[in-house]
Amino acid sequence: MTKIAFIGAGNMNGAIISGLVKTGFSAENIIVSNPSPQKREALQQRLGIKETSDNIEAANFADFIVLGVKPHFIADVCQEISQQMDISDKCFISVAAGCTVAQMKKALVKPCAIIRTMPNTPSQLGLGASGLYADENVNDQQKQFAEQLMSSVGIIKWLNTEAEIDHIIAVSGSAPAYFFLFMEAIEKNALALGFSAQESRDFVQQTALGAAQMVVNNDLPISQLRANVTSKGGTTNAAINSFIDDGLEQIVTNAMNSALHRAKEMAQNND
Repeated sequence: MTKIAFIGAGNMNGAIISGLVKTGFSAENIIVSNPSPQKREALQQRLGIKETSDNIEAANFADFIVLGVKPHFIADVCQEISQQMDISDKCFISVAAGCTVAQMKKALVKPCAIIRTMPNTPSQLGLGASGLYADENVNDQQKQFAEQLMSSVGIIKWLNTEAEIDHIIAVSGSAPAYFFLFMEAIEKNALALGFSAQESRDFVQQTALGAAQMVVNNDLPISQLRANVTSKGGTTNAAINSFIDDGLEQIVTNAMNSALHRAKEMAQNND
C-alpha cells in the first residue's frame, strides 16, 4: 500500500489528510511531521494517523512526501531530507504557493520526481479545486497516484505549464476568501438592518450555498442564472446596477491580478 508523509500540520495539509481519511484511505499509511506537537497530535487523535516531530522519520516512512510548510522553509526541508536518505524512489508534492520546481530541485540536489499542486481549503469537505503540474521525472504511476490523492478532496486539473499554477492560485486557491469577504459584507449589512447575529449568518450562508448549488445543478451560463433573478426595474436589478456602476468587475480583476503578482513575487523572493 502506498504511504504518504505530510511535512507540516497546517491548514492545507490538515485539509488534505482529512479528505483522504474521509474517502477511505488508510490512516495507518499516513504520517504527519510538525515541530510543535499541538497540531500534529490533534490530527493524530482526530483521524488516527501517525505523527512525529522528525521530518526524516516521516520521509523514510513514505513513498510520497507532501510539503505543506511555508514557502521559505521548503528549501531547508528538502535539503534536510535529501542529505540523509536516498530520495530516488520518492515523489515530492508541494502544496505551497511561490516555490518553483527549479527551486525544489536545487534544494534536493539529487534527481527525483516533483509535483506542484495548488488545492484550496474546501478540500477538507471534499469540495476542493486543485491544479497539478508534474516535472519530467514523474512517472505514470506517480502521476496516477497524485491524481487519486487530490481527487479524493475535490476536482483536479492537470496543467501543461508550471506558470499555470499561479493562475490556479488566483482563480481557486485564494478564491474561497473572496467569497468569504463578500459574505462578510452582506452579513454586516444584515446586522445593520436589525437581524440578529445568528439570523444574519443563517441567511447569508444558506443563500450562498443555494446560489452555488444552482450553478452546480444547471448547464446554463452563470451570467444567465444571474439574469434569471434580475427582473427589469426590480430590486435585484437595482442592486446589480449598483455593483456594475461601482466597478465590481474591475475590482475582481484587480484582486485576482494582485494574487497572481504576489505568487510570482514570492517565487522570486525564494530564489
